[in-house]
Amino acid sequence: MTKAISFALLVGGIVLLYFGGQAFNSVSSDVARVFTGSPSNKAIMLIVAGVIATLAGVTGIALSGRKR
Repeated sequence: MTKAISFALLVGGIVLLYFGGQAFNSVSSDVARVFTGSPSNKAIMLIVAGVIATLAGVTGIALSGRKR
């Protein structure tokens, strides 16, 4: 993975985490929590995708810096 792709994954992951946090604290998520006991699926998916993309970006940056 090149550094540019890794950096894009890192930034994209951070953006997804931000929007996941916003969705987690939204009114619709609060309503879903009242009836189901868990936040909305959108909030969960955004947070999971953000974590995966962030980890992939950090891993790619760390591995691209190593000499072969």
